[in-house]
Amino acid sequence: MDLGSPISYMVLTHGTPVYSSDGVQIGKVANVLAADDKDVFDGIVIGEHIFGKDHRFADADEIGEIHERGVVLKLDRPACDQLPKPTANPAVMREDPADPGTDSLGGRLRRAWDRITGNY
Repeated sequence: MDLGSPISYMVLTHGTPVYSSDGVQIGKVANVLAADDKDVFDGIVIGEHIFGKDHRFADADEIGEIHERGVVLKLDRPACDQLPKPTANPAVMREDPADPGTDSLGGRLRRAWDRITGNY
């Protein structure tokens, strides 16, 4: 599979195929989540998922490589089944319910949901 040259998350585009570590296409990039003002990459929202029409969230730590024609996750196909769906209220994902935090998984999922729903 020729994915082209490595690229930065800053030029990753909507519709780029997303693959598991074992080479199975699991969907396409729906959104790139980053705090541009801090140059921090949070992860991607995967759409057109092979598991249905649901969106899934892959944290930056789960992304192995970003190329011109594909993103490769560090997760194999079965592990991709466990990727979380972005939700409007990911409070159960936070360690401290009183602290929403912007760098927590809950904060990243909240930003993913906001981008999907247009509430950002």
